[in-house]
Amino acid sequence: MQVTRRQALRLSAEVSAGALALVAFGAAPRGARADAAAADKSLMEFTGGKTPGTGKITLTAPEIAENGNTVPITVSVESEMTESAYVESVMLLAEGNPNPAVATFHFTPMSGEATATTRMRLAQTQNVLAIAKMNDGSVFMDKKLVKVTIGGCGG
Repeated sequence: MQVTRRQALRLSAEVSAGALALVAFGAAPRGARADAAAADKSLMEFTGGKTPGTGKITLTAPEIAENGNTVPITVSVESEMTESAYVESVMLLAEGNPNPAVATFHFTPMSGEATATTRMRLAQTQNVLAIAKMNDGSVFMDKKLVKVTIGGCGG
């Protein structure tokens, strides 16, 4: 089937009219937005409503990330990693991301140590949080501000 110029123009006008109608009635596509409340909600769900303490957990992140697409993150938790005292899980949150819960790592006493390394995407300068949940129910948190540069200039 061959499409004539007139048919192509008619089709493009119909598509444009449909897109204009979507915009006029509020159904325009929107970019994902960060929500601080979503980060707080994820934190509360992970901790079971407990306030995290400080210490035991160390979050290593660059102070300035030249490329927000691949920011290296390392988290480690001081623990004996025995049957009686070990780290159950560690969650990474990025407060400024549309979906703040970036990753959750699960450990057992057989893990030997509670250390994990990953890369995450950060679209803007924001706080990165690491929360550790111990087998006794206690929780610990460390927080780092990561400045994301855009095109080599501060962001």
